[in-house]
Amino acid sequence: MKYDNIYFLNCLIPVFFLPLLKKELKHILYISISITTLFLSCKDSTINKNLKIFKYNEYKNISSLDPAFAKDNSNIWAVNQIFNGLVEMNDSLNIKPSIAKKWKIDSTNLHYTFTIKDNVYFHEHYLFKQKKRKVTAKDFEYSLFRLKSAETASPGKWVLNNVNSIKAINDSTLKIDLEKPFPAFLGLLSMKYCSVVPKEIVEGLGNEFGRTPIGTGPFKFKIWKENIKLVLRKNESYFEFNESNHRLPFIDAISVTFLADKQSEFMEFYKGNLDFISGIDDSYKDFLLTSYGELKPEFKEDISLLRTAYLNTEYLAFNLDRKNIFSESIKLRQALNMCFDRKKMVTFLRNGIGKAANGGFIPIGLPGHYSEGYTYNPESAKEIVRTYCKNNNIISLPPIKLTTTNEYLNICEYIQREAYKVGLNLEIDVIPAPNLKESKSKGKLDLFRASWIADYPDAENYLSLFYSKNFAPNGPNYSHFKNKEFDNLYNKSLVATSTKSRIDIYKKMDSLEISQSPIIPLFYDEVVRFSQNNIENLGINPINLLNLKTVKKH
Repeated sequence: MKYDNIYFLNCLIPVFFLPLLKKELKHILYISISITTLFLSCKDSTINKNLKIFKYNEYKNISSLDPAFAKDNSNIWAVNQIFNGLVEMNDSLNIKPSIAKKWKIDSTNLHYTFTIKDNVYFHEHYLFKQKKRKVTAKDFEYSLFRLKSAETASPGKWVLNNVNSIKAINDSTLKIDLEKPFPAFLGLLSMKYCSVVPKEIVEGLGNEFGRTPIGTGPFKFKIWKENIKLVLRKNESYFEFNESNHRLPFIDAISVTFLADKQSEFMEFYKGNLDFISGIDDSYKDFLLTSYGELKPEFKEDISLLRTAYLNTEYLAFNLDRKNIFSESIKLRQALNMCFDRKKMVTFLRNGIGKAANGGFIPIGLPGHYSEGYTYNPESAKEIVRTYCKNNNIISLPPIKLTTTNEYLNICEYIQREAYKVGLNLEIDVIPAPNLKESKSKGKLDLFRASWIADYPDAENYLSLFYSKNFAPNGPNYSHFKNKEFDNLYNKSLVATSTKSRIDIYKKMDSLEISQSPIIPLFYDEVVRFSQNNIENLGINPINLLNLKTVKKH
C-alpha cells in the first residue's frame, strides 16, 4: 500500500490531472496535489526521524489553541493534547478524575468541592518564576473566572451560566456553588473550555497565548505554522500513568497537517503519510467500505476500522413560527416522517454508517432514548395527504422549501423523491453551510437539514432544543417548538435527584416532542476511524474526542 518512490511521482504530476480526482479516484490514488504534497514530503527539521510521531490531518484548520475557544472538533482535538481540566470523560462516557483527585457533592446538589492533585505541573516557560510550576486550586479559580469573563468573549461562557461562585479555599481545595441543581454539571466541566491555564502566561502573552499555549497535558507545544503544520512534543513529566504504572504518553510527538479537503487527506493516508483519518467521505467510502459499512478484505492487512455510536442526531427541522401548511398541520409533518425508508437510506447512501432514526431525537445509547418513533409507512402517509386535501378542498399540496448544504444533497433528494410519491412536494435549496447556520438561527427557513452533536453526555443536551425559553437566536430551539407539558417536564428533570426518575422524564419528553413532529429524525450517526495497522490503543468514543496519550506506534 505504501510506495517509496511516490515523492518523485508527486513532483512530476501536472496540475491538469486535478479534474480527474473526483471521477477516477480508484485509478489515481498514487496522485496528490503536487505543490502541497511536495511540501509535505520534505523532512521537518523540527522532528528527529527516529522518533515515534503520530500524524494526522486537520482539513478544517485550527483557529486557536486556547481552550477558551475550543468550540469545534479541529480546535478540541489539539487542545485535548495540551490541556487538562478537573475531570475528564472516558470512552464509555463516564466521568473520571483528571487534575481533581476526588470531589464531593452535597445533598442539595448545589455545592461541589474538588480536591486537587499535588503532582501536576504546567509545561515549562520562561515567564514562570520557578522551573516547575505546580497547579493549584487558585489556577482553576482564575481559569473558570476567565471563561465567564465578557472580556474573554469565549463561545464556551454558557458552560458556567448556572455557576454562582468559584472559590479556591486553599492550594488543594476548590469549591463551586451552583444557582440551581444541574445533574449534568460534571459533564460540562469535562469540556475543554474548562481546562486549567496559568495566569502569568496568559496575561504575559496576551493574544499570543492561543498561538503558543502552555498547559499541563501529555504533549506540549513546539511549533505552529498556520495552514501548514502543527507540532507537539511529548511531555516527559506528565502526571498520568497507565495500569502497568508506565508514564504516559508513549509516542514522542504529534504532527498535524492542514490539507484543505477530505480527498487529499485520504490519499495521504492511503500512502501511509498519515496515521489515521476520521469520518467517511463520498469520495472514498465506496472504495474502502462494503455497502454494509465493513472494511473491504483487500485493505485489512494494512488498515484498521473502528466504529461506534456517535452522540449526533441528523434531522430535518420545521420552523413552526413560519406560516405554511406544515407548521399548521401536525398530521402533514407526521406524513413526511413516515414517507421514506430510513434503513434503506443509511444502507445505500451511507454504506451502512449510522442507525436509522426510527425513534426519538435522543440518540441510541444515551439514557432517555425513546425507541418508538416513526417507521416507513407510505400508505398511511398517502392517506394523511388525501384527507388533508379533501378537508381543505384542494387538489394537491403547495410545495415547501427544504434547505440543505451540498454535503447532504443526496439524502435530501432521496427524501424529496419518496415524499413526492405520497403527495408531498419538497423544493430543495442548496446553500453554503455558514449561510444555512445564520438563516436557521434568524428563523428564515421553513424546513432545513441540521445535526445536533452533544456537548456533554446527558439527554438534557438534546431536549433543550425544544424548551420554549431557548428560542433561537438566544438558544438552540431552532424549530420554535412550544409545549407547556414539555416545558414542565423539562423543569422537573433539572431538579430530579434520582437518575432513574430523571431518565423516565427524559423518555416522556422525547416521546412528546416526537409525537408533535417539529423535527424529522434521519439517522443516529456513528464515529468512524481508519488507522494504519501499526497504531495501537487509538480508541474510539461517542463524542469523537481524539485522545492520544495512550497511543503506541510500532
